[in-house]
Amino acid sequence: MDIFLIILAGIFLVIGLLGAVIPILPGLPFSYIGLLLLHFSSKIEFTLTFLIVWLIVVIVLQVLDNVLPAWGAKYFGGSKWGVWGSFVGLFVGLFFGPIGILLGSFLGAVVGELIYGKPIEEAARSGFGTFIGFIASTIAKLIISGLFIFYYIKELINIL
Repeated sequence: MDIFLIILAGIFLVIGLLGAVIPILPGLPFSYIGLLLLHFSSKIEFTLTFLIVWLIVVIVLQVLDNVLPAWGAKYFGGSKWGVWGSFVGLFVGLFFGPIGILLGSFLGAVVGELIYGKPIEEAARSGFGTFIGFIASTIAKLIISGLFIFYYIKELINIL
C-alpha cells in the first residue's frame, strides 16, 4: 500500500506542477493532495504544523490566483471584459505552448477591452496589467508546486 500511495503522490504532484501553468487544472490543491498521500504512507510523516501551514498557503494562493489577474487589470484601468478576454486568450494560447499562453493572456485582455469599447492605448495598458497579474500568480504557483516536489524527493531519498 505504501508504494501505491508514494506513486499516487508523485502523480498528483506532477499534475499539480502542470496545473501551475494550465489554468483548467487546480494545480496547488493537486500538489497538496500529493503531500497528504505521501503523509498517509507509513514511511513518511509530516508534522501537523507543516501540513496546516502549507494548507493555508495553498488556500491563500488559490484565492490570489483568481484575484491577481483581475487586480492587475483593474490597477491598470481594465474592466471585466479584459479579465474574461485574458482567460479566453489563455485557453486558446494553451494550444500554442508556453509562448501562446503568455501572448494569449495579454492579447485576450486587449481584445476584451477593445470589444468593451476602450481605445487601443487603454486596452493595451489593461492587457499589460492582466498579463502582470497572470505572471505573478503563475510564478507563485510554480514555486509552491516546486517546493512540494522538493519535499517529495527529499522524503523519498530519506527512506532509501
